[in-house]
Amino acid sequence: MEISQSGFLEVNLQSKSESVLIESDDQIEKIVKALSSSTRRKILHYIQEEPMDVSNIASNLQMTEANISAQIKKLEDAGLIICDYTSGAHGVRKLSKLKFNKLTINF
Repeated sequence: MEISQSGFLEVNLQSKSESVLIESDDQIEKIVKALSSSTRRKILHYIQEEPMDVSNIASNLQMTEANISAQIKKLEDAGLIICDYTSGAHGVRKLSKLKFNKLTINF
């Protein structure tokens, strides 16, 4: 995370080049609140390389699936991740993946 003197905050979520510029105050607040949780930042870390489902994330973080689902919802509402549904061995799996790799906030 890097803050420039011109009022930009850059957050590199991954080393790839896809990026987005955020300038809306409402969106900035949602993103900052989402990034304020260490659990949500850990989730972003786990899904960097490949999409993961709630069960795998919960297992890696040693937390309940209900808690992880709530955290994923906050990340999704902030526009940081995208969730897709796919069939699994025991029904439908919700896969979470990063929406973009670099985020620039102009404030």
